Order: sequence, then structure tokens, then C-alpha cells
Amino acid sequence: MYQSKKVLLLGSGELGKEVVIEAQRLGVQTVAVDSYEHAPAMQVAHNSYVVDMLDPEQIRTIIEKEKPDLIVPEVEAIATDELLKLEEEGFHVIPNARAAKLTMDREGIRRLAAETLGLATAGYEFANTYAEFIQAAAQIGFPCVVKPLMSSSGKGQSICRSEADLESCWETAMEGGRVKNGRVIVEEFIPFESEITLLTVRAVNGTAFCEPIGHVQKDGDYIESWQPHDMTEQQIEEAKHIAKTITDELGGYGLFGVELFLAKDRVYFSEVSPRPHDTGLVTLVTQNLSEFALHVRAILGFPITEITQLSPGASRPLKAPEELADYTVEGLENALAVPKTQVRVFGKPITKAGRRMAVALSAADSVETARENAKKALDQLILK
Repeated sequence: MYQSKKVLLLGSGELGKEVVIEAQRLGVQTVAVDSYEHAPAMQVAHNSYVVDMLDPEQIRTIIEKEKPDLIVPEVEAIATDELLKLEEEGFHVIPNARAAKLTMDREGIRRLAAETLGLATAGYEFANTYAEFIQAAAQIGFPCVVKPLMSSSGKGQSICRSEADLESCWETAMEGGRVKNGRVIVEEFIPFESEITLLTVRAVNGTAFCEPIGHVQKDGDYIESWQPHDMTEQQIEEAKHIAKTITDELGGYGLFGVELFLAKDRVYFSEVSPRPHDTGLVTLVTQNLSEFALHVRAILGFPITEITQLSPGASRPLKAPEELADYTVEGLENALAVPKTQVRVFGKPITKAGRRMAVALSAADSVETARENAKKALDQLILK
């Protein structure tokens, strides 16, 4: 009988779904775990479970039952202290339990980057209470960026432009955080020219980089991405230095999404995720190996011999305007009529306001054309 490795995903959204598909292509058994039924990765995994992702006992019970070769966190809000214990007992967490814990917490990763590694970042303060938040905003100055310490897809993030915005920004952070502990980070607003994701792969044969991905965010969540993003050689070298420094410190194998701000004078570190990044969905149509294929190869201990940019490309996610228990995605025939365009419908069981439900992906001879075509395709998609 063929004996394959078993990978257990903690988090089973659209990114996890692509990871499962790539893992199965290499003969890997897959187990998808999330907090709700019929999550995208569950629809393609060999086995699945619904648990409270922040409950250490529930996480431990599933892992001890399944005995996976690799535990692959795919979301931020996980009982990471339990992962540390499981790792000490011999389970293999990707890239490692320390990295999963640090990157779940904006405070941990920011202090590591700025205070330990000396990387350029926006100025920052932390606050536990509304009173502390008012003081932190005054210390940083206006405008400033407010984020809950733990959230995903930009939930709870806002720009505080004056004292008049303080109360609403605090409430936004409280509502958007994955863990209701009331702690927020207040950041200096960097007047950047653009922001990028530098997908960085740590594999058995060293560190490799994808071409930089440009993206546009609104309310902290991405609404468009494209690859490659135009950068000077100096910016690229600086970005790679930052990405390699932070990923070397985190360690382990796998793909990391390193978010950076490009300003006139320098490149600033923003955040890092030790897993495929939402803006990296564009790599499904631009590279010989998508970010998901790279992640799976790396975590399985296989070498990454080359990452080839096959074409410029762009992505545009379809977001739900409201919550719907029953819905359809219409207009696929028109979207797919756009040249060199693909659509991925995620198959989430219900919609929520702002939730990503599908993505339009376009390749073209230039980034400009790819961005235009991705928008054309997105404009054809309708949620009803």
C-alpha cells in the first residue's frame, strides 16, 4: 500500500483549498480543520473537522487523533500556545510553532522586526484601553493607522485622521479583532508611493523570491493585486534584504508573504505571514509554480529549483455586499470571455458583508492590460 505523508491544515479558506489541491498532486493525505462547516478546503480534503480554533483542547484532540506529519496553520487565530506544546512533543508545525505564534500577534512581529532585527518600520505604540489608545494616537500623531493586534484580511483596520475619529476607530478595531482582548497597535502613517508583497520561499536548498506583487488595499483588505510590480534595482535589493532577514529569523521551511511599503527614501517592513498570501492569488496565472505549489514543495522538504514568471498578471476579488444564506455567482460566461482570464469561485457556504467569494485572474502581455482585463472580468460577476 502506498504510504503518503499526512498534512493537517488549521484554517480551510480559499488559500487553504489551493494548498490542499497542490498537496494531493504530490500524493499527500490532507485534513482540513476550521471553525465552520463546508469551508473551501474541506470540499477537497480527504477528511475534515469543525472546531473552535482558539480552543486548545479541541485542537489537541484532532491532532492526536490524526497524527499528521505536518501541521500547517493557514489562519492567524489559532491556539498557538498549544502548538508550542505539541511541537515540544514531537509534532512538526509549519514553519515552526514560534513563527506561528509571533506572526499571529502584530505586537510580537513588530517588536521583533524593529527592536531585535533593526528593520525600518513605521513608528508604533500599543494600547490596552481606550484611554491608552488616546494617548498612543497623540504620541504617534495624526493621521495614524489603527489595527487590532490579531485579525485577518485587514479586519478592524482604519485610518484615524483626527481626534474626531478616535472613538469610531477604536470601535472598528474592537469589532474586527479575532481575539477580543482590547489591545491595538497605533502606527505612524507612512506616505508611501506603493505597497507590495514579496513572496519569499525558504526551502531545503535556500531562500528564493517571486517577482514583487503590487496591491491596492481598502479598509485593510486587498481589492487588487498585480505581478510584477515596477521597482528600482535598489528597492528590490532592499526588499529582498528585509524579507530574508525576517524569514531567516522565523526559520523553518515554507512560503512567507512579506508586506512592504515603498517610499521615496526607503523600503519599510509592514507585516509577514508564514503562509500563502491573499495578494499572491495572482501567481495562479503568472508563474510556473504558484505560491501554493511553492509552499507545498518547501514544507515537504523538496528543493525549489526555479521560479519563472511566465506572464504579467492581475487579480481582482469578488466581495459580498451583504450576508446571504443562499446565493449564486452569475456572469461567469461573460467573465470567462475576457482574454487569458480565469475565475475561481471559492464555494463558501454563506456570504458576509465584505467576504471574498471568488477571484478574477487575468494574464496579459503587460501589467496594465492584465489589470484592465481583471477589472472587466470582475465587473461581469454578480452575487445574487
